[in-house]
Amino acid sequence: MQDLISMRDLGKDDILKFMEIATAIEKGDLKPDMKGKLMAALFFEPSTRTHLSFETAMKRLGGEVISMSGTANTSVSKGETLADTTKVISQYADIIVMRHPLEGAARYVAEHVDIPVINAGDGANQHPTQSLLDVYTILKTQGKLENLNICLVGDLKYGRTVHSLVYALSFFNPRFYFVSPENLRMPEHFLKDFEKLGIKYSEHLTIEEIIGEVDILYMTRIQRERFADMHEYEKVKNLYILNANMLQNVKDNLKVLHPLPRVNEISTDVDSTKYAHYFQQTKNGVYIRQAILTLLLGGVQ
Repeated sequence: MQDLISMRDLGKDDILKFMEIATAIEKGDLKPDMKGKLMAALFFEPSTRTHLSFETAMKRLGGEVISMSGTANTSVSKGETLADTTKVISQYADIIVMRHPLEGAARYVAEHVDIPVINAGDGANQHPTQSLLDVYTILKTQGKLENLNICLVGDLKYGRTVHSLVYALSFFNPRFYFVSPENLRMPEHFLKDFEKLGIKYSEHLTIEEIIGEVDILYMTRIQRERFADMHEYEKVKNLYILNANMLQNVKDNLKVLHPLPRVNEISTDVDSTKYAHYFQQTKNGVYIRQAILTLLLGGVQ
């Protein structure tokens, strides 16, 4: 594997390999050594968890990091092309981790540089490292990946985290419940893919109608930055708010996940329940990103 651009590029064995390596790293059974390796973190969009967890992952493996946040103090602001910028940076680093607002930007860069590229989110398209840490979290909390009931809530149209996650889970015979307003429903081409694969799914307007059936409740933020019309955003921003009272009759093994940041879609009273797992989820991002760096930089075969 040269790059990690999209979950569409991965097979079931690839996903399980990432799970295996992350588990070994977390348990201390595998201690990759990235000493002498340098990661370039290029974030053209804001990021907290992805940016910092990648830096943490690399530094805890013994490697070094150079970072770029935004473009204000770079030659991009002078008109330098994305291809030229990343070609230059590829002369300094061994691997590039990049977030960019344009869909397809990570694949474009991967075609122009000779070092591995990791997609840390490209517009509303894909966020494969987030989905891998989500899968790792699901595996740890449920003890399996097969035959789970997964509910995804909120912005299913523009949410790159859910787009990546449903592809990752599609290898494990899931049963999907999609909860969203009509104008933010899962794109049609995803639904057609599920039908071809024989994956069961249903679409719903409220969380309450299905919350008792699910093993994983994956909440997402309604993304203001994806709306051209703020009036449309205002109409949907508060449609789905999970609170502790809604968790009274759920399955005992239920875990509530969220890629974060949250705005108000999960009330803080959920934080103290045994079902909340979104902060532990962020910690898993370090282990899975250590596994990704290790595999792409040849730290393990």
